[in-house]
Amino acid sequence: MDIKMTTDIILPSSGMGIEEATIVRWLKSIGDEVSEGEIVVEVETAKATVEIEAPASGRLATIVAPVGKTVEINAVIGTIEA
Repeated sequence: MDIKMTTDIILPSSGMGIEEATIVRWLKSIGDEVSEGEIVVEVETAKATVEIEAPASGRLATIVAPVGKTVEINAVIGTIEA
């Protein structure tokens, strides 16, 4: 039995009272290999564009929040399968 571990990509808090951000650009597509710490998505808050790193190495399995979607801090925006 092949058990796959899934890790959520979470929109982190950038402080400064920011409560939400908009997905600007995914740098990886579903199925692409990613390395932990690699930038996978860019989001825009009211104050800045922020790069989000992959929390684990593996394959980008899902994109929950597509480009243009506004999401709240701590929301799952994608998943990585190891």
